[in-house]
Amino acid sequence: MQRRTIITAATLAALAPLAAHAQARTTRVIVPFAAGGPIDVTARILAERVKDSLGTVIIENRPGGGGNIGVDAVAKAAPDGLTLGIATTASHGINPWLFSKLPFDPAKDFAPVTQMLRVPNVLVINAETAQRLNIHSLADLVKYAKANPAKLNYGSGGNGSAGHLAGEMFKNQAGIFALHIPYNGGNPAQLALLSGQVDFNFDNLATAAPNIRSGKLKALAVTTLERSAVMPDVPTVAETYKGFAIDTWWGLIAPAGTPRDVVQKLNTAFVDALKSPEVKTRFGNLMAEPAPSTPEQFDEFMKRERAKYERVVKISGAKVD
Repeated sequence: MQRRTIITAATLAALAPLAAHAQARTTRVIVPFAAGGPIDVTARILAERVKDSLGTVIIENRPGGGGNIGVDAVAKAAPDGLTLGIATTASHGINPWLFSKLPFDPAKDFAPVTQMLRVPNVLVINAETAQRLNIHSLADLVKYAKANPAKLNYGSGGNGSAGHLAGEMFKNQAGIFALHIPYNGGNPAQLALLSGQVDFNFDNLATAAPNIRSGKLKALAVTTLERSAVMPDVPTVAETYKGFAIDTWWGLIAPAGTPRDVVQKLNTAFVDALKSPEVKTRFGNLMAEPAPSTPEQFDEFMKRERAKYERVVKISGAKVD
């Protein structure tokens, strides 16, 4: 006579974690922007580098909402270390003040893992415009703007973008006026600059570098506190206006509640990857500078960024809803 084992719902629930553990563990990194962009490319570089310590790592692109859709998916994922995401200047610095309501709390819904890298923004002017207006330095730009009020304009990838906020912060500190013209993305804004439709932009260095090198654009200043390692001859805005700092950064986050030992394991794997000569070289080709950190350092950094952008967004008056 065969004995039958009755498996209750409670038993199945108890066995579920063991079954999940027995399966091949795959870590997914949610990139809140479309495939092919600089954030996606760097995430894929790192995913390949950490596979020896973490196993299979896949990239999942969830673009939309200025990065909010993908980041919200991270916030609502299980805190088991198998779902990670990319925090950016937008999602954890600008968007809390740009949007009237977010579906997540940037301060409470995430476990910081490490800052990954930063890319300087750069104040660029069309080379022909620079020659025509005799603007060859930051001081020349400010001098011209003060002598010719309301004659300059600048473009950006949209209201509330890093380029827009950098422009407003610069105008505020320099005491000048330039009309802001928003475009639907960074590429249209750069095309407007190249064609002479706008006078200057605060552009991402990775995007602007080819046109700077070709001589189509002239770099007047970078927006990081220190000079960029990839263009050390270009001064910083902060050398003239103390404390000016707006750059593009991104880092790795996990859902809040992820166990501390899991966060530390992830931190070790990604920091080791960020420090590797191969990754440094590949990031350098993208004009990006690795910025590995501890989880605590990254948490404090994001708090400072939110405080900074609260002030800058208020100055700009930008809102998207």
